[in-house]
This record gives sequence, structure tokens and C-alpha cells, in this order.
Amino acid sequence: MTGRVRIREILAKESAGGEITAKGWIRTVRVGKNVTFLALNDGSCMANLQVVVEPSVPNYEEVCGLGTGSAVAVRGLLKVSPAAGQKYEMHAIELSIIGQSDESYPLQKKRHSFEYLRTIAHLRPRTNTFGAVYRLRSSLAQAIHRFFGERGFLYVHTPIITANDCEGAGEMFRVTTLDLESPPRNDGHVDYSADFFGQTTGLTVSGQLEGELFALAFSDIYTFGPTFRAENSNTARHVAEFWMIEPEMAFADLIADAELAEDFFKYLCRHALEHCREDLGFFNEHVDKGLLARLESIADASFAVMDYTEAVERLKKAPVNFQYPAEWGLDLQTEHERYLTENVVGGPVFVINYPRDIKAFYMRQNDDGRTVAAMDMLVPKVGEIIGGSQREERLDLLQRRMVEMGVRPDGLWWYLDSRRWGSCSHAGFGLGFERMIMYLTGMENIRDVIPFPRTPGHAEF
Repeated sequence: MTGRVRIREILAKESAGGEITAKGWIRTVRVGKNVTFLALNDGSCMANLQVVVEPSVPNYEEVCGLGTGSAVAVRGLLKVSPAAGQKYEMHAIELSIIGQSDESYPLQKKRHSFEYLRTIAHLRPRTNTFGAVYRLRSSLAQAIHRFFGERGFLYVHTPIITANDCEGAGEMFRVTTLDLESPPRNDGHVDYSADFFGQTTGLTVSGQLEGELFALAFSDIYTFGPTFRAENSNTARHVAEFWMIEPEMAFADLIADAELAEDFFKYLCRHALEHCREDLGFFNEHVDKGLLARLESIADASFAVMDYTEAVERLKKAPVNFQYPAEWGLDLQTEHERYLTENVVGGPVFVINYPRDIKAFYMRQNDDGRTVAAMDMLVPKVGEIIGGSQREERLDLLQRRMVEMGVRPDGLWWYLDSRRWGSCSHAGFGLGFERMIMYLTGMENIRDVIPFPRTPGHAEF
């Protein structure tokens, strides 16, 4: 059989009639007295195509013995379905068995726990929940490129292997070709000058620093790629490998940065509502009641702006016993962020101008000497979802700040060069792709929105 039509396209047809061919995997088999019903799914949409198989089909007895998960090709006539809840059904003329599946197939039940499905990550895309997650993830990735492309941003591929740690956290995966059993040594220490790159290197934690260099040549750029953190964390919000979207704009300040972040976030929400409605409907019904209403609300919301100092004062006066009391000079916790969005503002808010001592070296220092031009975008239910800043474009202040924070200037000489020749104000932010998908789906564990999660002790798939 040739000329496969995707089930999504079959179910979207304006009228029945005609012969078509569909291929996919069987979700259920119901054997009746003189007829068998197959629920066929090919991953193109949430809905299944009901296939009606009658004894006149040559291999009818074999079809009746098919198990859940079997791959088949069906040629038949598309007819209006008499049953409620489905527009069409296919009446089989010919059915070919492509790949058998038996009772040992792990996805026999209709519902499995997410914890169990993580142990069979190679099979979980065949479930309704994860089919919906990955369809949305794919559509959203394409929307990200459209958003920036429509605005004239240059797409930059920044290095995955790097010798610098953008965040200064030191939680990088080491990249080396040295013999780990007996590495070369110099004065008792491993001699990385003998390594492949002639120095210590690791997997990137961010493409921001390299992105800044391109912004100072092309004005507006963005990166979208994998990043890595060797953080030994087993929380629902952390994985060792994840994807980041990081735009950078020249001739831009913190307010312009926040405006782009707001436009971007609302664009992605609208895209999901317009193009992934079926999958969002599934999440709204089975994962997060009220999801659709929340997304529709935030897609048209006006984002407030609040200074960090005001935010702390509001939190101190709040009639709530926080687990972590709010104090000026400390970072905001998720409970603080949610209180600000849900109880103070009643919607999304940008918190700006954070204390300099809790922020990275590259953030522009404000004139008060206490704060930097940083911003976090907070949304109800989640808290912080986007973080960004205006970058320090003044060479002398940047050098001084690097020394204060223990960042070796000689290791970032190329970054400092960008402040020596043609420096200008510039700003950018980072959005964790998986965090965005969690927000749009209501899924509560980051391991359930990335195809093959990398966490401490787990890299088997």
C-alpha cells in the first residue's frame, strides 16, 4: 500500500467518501460477533481513527488477534460514523500487519503514572499525554524561530563546548580526552595543557556571552540550543541537559528588554492556543483544570513592573507566614514570586533592579551603587519564567566587577575586547524552553516535557 494519508488530515476532511490508506499503531482492539473495531493512531493528532474490519477482509482472523501497539497499514473507504464523538470511520478493504505486538507490551493500560513512564521513556511518546507534549514542543520550537525571524533577528549557533562559565557557578560538565586512569600531571595537578583543546573545557551553561559578541555586530540576535548544568539536583524543576532561548539586542536598555520578553511570552501563548488547541484541551481536562482560561487571560494581559525594593516591602507587609522570610539583599523564592503575581498584582509582573551582590558579573550597575539593571518576569502559579538584564557596557566597571566576583579577566579577554571597541548599551534575557512547555501544559515535572531527561544517575536512553 502506498500514498499514506495522516490521520490528522483524514479527520479534517470536509466530507467522507473515497478510498484512502492510513498507517499507524493500534491503541485498542474490540472484537465483536461479526465485526472488529480498531482504534488507529499515527501520532499526527490526539484523536484515533476508528477502523471497521469485517470478516470479508482476507486476513480477518489474524486481525482479531492483534495486540495493542501493533503497527498496521489499512486501505479502506472513509464513511461518516454513526457513533457519537467521532466524525468519520474507515471501513477496511485490506489490512497489512507491519509489526506485531503481544501482551508483554508495557502500555496495555489506559493510564500509567508519570513516574513509571519515565522508566520507559523510549515508549512513552506513544501515550496520549506525551504525544500531546511532544507535538506542542515541536510546534512551539518552530514558533520561536518565526517570532524572531519576523522581527529581523539573526539566529546564532553558539558553542556547546566552551572554556568559560557564563554564570560563574562552576557546575559544568568536563570535556576531556585525557586518560582518566593516569592523566598527565604538573606539580601534582592534572596538566590540561596536554588535553585536546590545550585547556580545561566543558559543556556550555549558556550561549549569552558569545551572543553578546554577535549582537555588537548584527544588532539583534538570538540563540536556541542545548545547555548543560552539572548540578546534583533531583527536584521537579532541574535536569542536567535542557534548551534555552537567549535573545540579545544592541542599543537597548532594560525596559526594551522587558518589552521584548513580554511580546515573546504572549506570542508563544497565543500560538499554542491557536495551533495546539486539541492538545491543550487534553491537558486542560486531564492535567491542569483551568489551563485554557489561564493561558487565554495571560495572552492578553498587561504586564506590571515593580522595583525589587518595593517587592520586598510588599512581601514584608504581607499577612502570610512565608517559609523563607523576605529580606532586602536576598533572592526572591518561588513562594514570594507567586504571592506577588497572584495576590499583589493579580497577574504577570516584571521585578527589576535587583541587589548587585546576588547577580552575575555582566549585569549593568545602576547609579545607586547597590543594584543592577536586572529583571525577572513572574507569572501566576509558576513564579519566575524569564530572567534577563541590561549588560555592563563600560569596560572599567566590568573589569572591576569581574575581579570582585573572582572571575578571571584573562580568561574572558575576548569578551572584554567587545567593550574596548564600539561598545554600546545592550540587553538580553533567557527563557528555559522546558519551563515554557511546563507552563503551557500544566505538567509539573520538567522530566516530563523533554524527550529523554538527563538527571543524576540517569542517562540510559
